[in-house]
Amino acid sequence: MTQQHNTDRSLSEVHHTIDTTVPKQKWRKIFSFLGPAYLVSVGYMDPGNWATDLAGGSKYGYALIWVLLMSNLMALLLQGLSARLGIVRGRDLAQANRETYPRVINFVLYLLAEVAIAACDLAEVLGMAIGIQLLTGLPLIWGVSITVLDTFLLLYLQKLGMRKMEAFIIALVGVIAIAFFIEIFLAKPVLANVAKGFIPSFPDGEALYIAIGIIGATVMPHNLYLHSALVQSRKIDRTDFGIKQAIKFNRVDTTIALNLAFLVNAAILIVAGSVFFTSGNTEVAQIKDAHRLLPSFLGNAAPLLFAIALIAAGQSSTVTGTLAGQIIMEGYLSLRINPWLRRLITRLIAIIPALIVIFIYGESKVDTLLVMSQVLLSLQLGFAVIPLIHFVSDKKTMGKFVIKPVTKMAAWLIALILVFLNLNMLVNEIAPGFSGDSMIVKTAIIFAALFFGSVLIYISFFPLFKKKIAAKSIEMHPETQALPPLKIPTYHRIAIALDFSKDDHKLLSYAVGQGNTGSHYILVHIVESASAKLHGADSDDHETNKDKARLQLYANQLQQQGYNTTAQIGFRNRVKEIVRIVTDSNADMLIIGAHGHSGVKDVLYGETVNAVRHGLKIPVLVVTL
Repeated sequence: MTQQHNTDRSLSEVHHTIDTTVPKQKWRKIFSFLGPAYLVSVGYMDPGNWATDLAGGSKYGYALIWVLLMSNLMALLLQGLSARLGIVRGRDLAQANRETYPRVINFVLYLLAEVAIAACDLAEVLGMAIGIQLLTGLPLIWGVSITVLDTFLLLYLQKLGMRKMEAFIIALVGVIAIAFFIEIFLAKPVLANVAKGFIPSFPDGEALYIAIGIIGATVMPHNLYLHSALVQSRKIDRTDFGIKQAIKFNRVDTTIALNLAFLVNAAILIVAGSVFFTSGNTEVAQIKDAHRLLPSFLGNAAPLLFAIALIAAGQSSTVTGTLAGQIIMEGYLSLRINPWLRRLITRLIAIIPALIVIFIYGESKVDTLLVMSQVLLSLQLGFAVIPLIHFVSDKKTMGKFVIKPVTKMAAWLIALILVFLNLNMLVNEIAPGFSGDSMIVKTAIIFAALFFGSVLIYISFFPLFKKKIAAKSIEMHPETQALPPLKIPTYHRIAIALDFSKDDHKLLSYAVGQGNTGSHYILVHIVESASAKLHGADSDDHETNKDKARLQLYANQLQQQGYNTTAQIGFRNRVKEIVRIVTDSNADMLIIGAHGHSGVKDVLYGETVNAVRHGLKIPVLVVTL
């Protein structure tokens, strides 16, 4: 199910699948680069962002729009750095970490990144479930369960290709944008008052807390991993001019996509300000409350648009979150897992705690669960931002594309602000209950704070002392070494799995080619008739007798040609019986045919070759028929 994966290609199934080097008109050239940032932008308008926008708008009207703008400027710079890393070095952030830091540090960074992915998916699951409930009236626990059905969506989109996946995400982003722009039209905000919201101010202390929430929920750690990989789906000219052009066009892509995300978030805040703040409903901080109150102000169409947009936000975010999970696993561990299994594991990690909380405490605790997911995200942010800044500031690896000192200063200032605000939010969440916690819980919290704080300090100052460290990083490929003397194996007992097709002679030819004069050939066939499945070795139907006779005929003919041959018939389960017969006969090699089934045929006929291969510890030669 899993395999070691030595390629240094990020998202290898879509790597360089879009060729930008083909001569095109300028507008078509720019268009060929547009796309990756739109997949990234959905992280800036996912269900986790809605609560802070609603709270800010309902309590302070338009006064905190400037915070959204500032957050967007931070995101533009950091996502630009992420794209630059992928374009110039051909590495995503996880791969760059793996090449740079010691093994232990990388393992910690990997675990934190996986926690961040699970936390993101949790927020997206809850957002989609709430949207389904608002649209259909289904209980939340059913809505959460339904979200598992999108497990195979990403796999299907990847098969369609990168361009179609981007089109799907852009369509969902368009649904969100159109829904809220219609609601703005219905809300009829006073534009002069909206404009005043761009003047920085904090009406009171609670406004600062909400602002921290808005900024803290803006830059998602998984987006930095994601963007550095997605830009590599474009095949570019690797000259200085080509790299410079790719950076320029990706900056255009990022600017358009993230400004669209800013407009969507601003639209949510403006709708909340126009509808709730002006009417005195200043305590609307929950998605359900907003949906419930909208009809009385904007009519019956408003809550429908609101629910549809929420589902679109959750669905688009969950697709990009899974891609980020794939990037993190392959980048840190050089380990590839089947996409559907990766998706299923991630979704179950998100669904199980949601189902438990809803089942035990009811729907009232869903908001607490959302807060917890955001707190988990806040823990990871510094561990993604700080290495990214180090990498794009390294002249040795970035060459002439290293970031300028002004950009570097701005990036570090943003990193300090984000880490400080997220730590502040984390302390505010933990501190109220700390005094009442048991000594074991307090000790665990203090230990975790010291440990992760030490790792954060380590990666922050790593470039200053990395030359003194003897520990060796996980490398992309092993060091070049001279080949040892080759030991050519000889096979004495070769099993051949036959299915009595027209290609049996092919398998037998390959088997003889692998053997020598003293080799023993074991012919294997599994009878799968209804009688054979029911009675096994006691089966005496027509198919069983014919199959036994045919296998023995093959054995006799090979014996007449001078080959030492025996025949073994199996019954019932094809995979288990092949593995059993090969093992019991002490075969040291198996020859098996592959007919190239895929898709539906794999389901109908079963993935025999893979299943047999995983059940044996001897070489398996797969012959394509």
